[in-house]
Amino acid sequence: MSIVFERSAQSKLLQWKNAADHPPLILNGARQVGKTYLMKWLGKNHFQNIAYFNFDENPELNQLFESTKDVNRILSNLTFVHGSKITADTLIVFDEIQACKAALGSLKYFNENLPELYIICAGSLLGIALGNGISFPVGKVTFTEIKPLSFFEYLAVANPTLYTYVNQINVIEPIPDIFFHPLLEQFRNYFVSGGLPKVAKTYLENKDIVLVENLLNDLLMSYTNDFSKHAVGKDVQKIGYVWNSLPSQLARENKKFIYQLVKEGARAREYEDSLTWLINAGLVYRVNLCKSPKLPLSGYDDLSAYKLYCFDVGILRRLSKLDPSIFAENSNIFVEFKGAFTENYILQSIINQFDVTPRYWTSGNSAEVDLLIQYKNELIPVEIKSDMNIQSKSLGVYRKSFEPNLSIRYSLKNLELNNGILNIPLFLADRTLELVQLTKKSV
Repeated sequence: MSIVFERSAQSKLLQWKNAADHPPLILNGARQVGKTYLMKWLGKNHFQNIAYFNFDENPELNQLFESTKDVNRILSNLTFVHGSKITADTLIVFDEIQACKAALGSLKYFNENLPELYIICAGSLLGIALGNGISFPVGKVTFTEIKPLSFFEYLAVANPTLYTYVNQINVIEPIPDIFFHPLLEQFRNYFVSGGLPKVAKTYLENKDIVLVENLLNDLLMSYTNDFSKHAVGKDVQKIGYVWNSLPSQLARENKKFIYQLVKEGARAREYEDSLTWLINAGLVYRVNLCKSPKLPLSGYDDLSAYKLYCFDVGILRRLSKLDPSIFAENSNIFVEFKGAFTENYILQSIINQFDVTPRYWTSGNSAEVDLLIQYKNELIPVEIKSDMNIQSKSLGVYRKSFEPNLSIRYSLKNLELNNGILNIPLFLADRTLELVQLTKKSV
């Protein structure tokens, strides 16, 4: 039986579909995170018809948009291409829309002149196109970011019973061992494939590590090809240097991004465009330093220091050339590589749940808190531990200095709230927001 993942983004697509006002929806995200699947799922299951157009596969479509801005004329031509009438009961899909800037520009005219139509768009490098000066008037289009599979989305297929159990947790108390240990095992397995749907599906269906490695290698090659195909010539090599330096950056105890690890003699100003390209492509996350933990977080960024993380732990593992055998039951992968996989995963999970991108905090050379989360009008310090050792001088320094109402520690210890510190097992990171809300209710 073929595996199908239920994505949390599906509910966002349905909200858009059912809204009285539905401006064209743009799905943004890295290559192979499932954007095309989601668009086709929506059309197949919630519309009478779907009209699918791919600008990368059919570049001749560009002429339909470049020759006119009259959306009625464009729609008439698209109807001929599609072969049947396009109505309000049809989901119009523009895939790889970044390959046609005129199509991107037409979206505002569709919204103004044919607002009854449902138009959804995506592209593997759409973030790059949008970062190159293409903009839309506020309210004419809407965006949704598509991320890799979360661990919970993976778990729902890998072990539905465990998935049901973790979703019904409604009190802060230790998880019984009969659930804790199997959850930890599934969490280890997730790190083998990572969260790219095709890779995770292959792993769960076949349990064939060779197939998984080949898929990840192919994806790494496709990302590298994107550098040379879509980046400005002067930046291509630099983008590759920054991308390939990720493992060595994260392998350090202090994970602050160091340009000397990119290339000897490298300077920040020479690599700013390359770094921005990777961020816009959705391949890396940038976490800025916050030396003064005040609200809003964005108002107190120290732009001279930051960390870079990979968008997916599976890609990070393959980029690091680590064999899957390291995830064997007796191997403590979470401690290996200076805890980089754990920290990278926690960031991936948190970004999906909180509106504001986390920051990190330092106090000179004496203390460093891994992440700062903005929850409503509160800042929550986060400490990430890769094993059972939960001693944390840095978190203690922060708590003494700023007296936060709540602190979070991720570790391999069980779920508990003790003296204002919420300890969350690594495999429960996807429920961080809900656990924080539970904690607030119990106080």
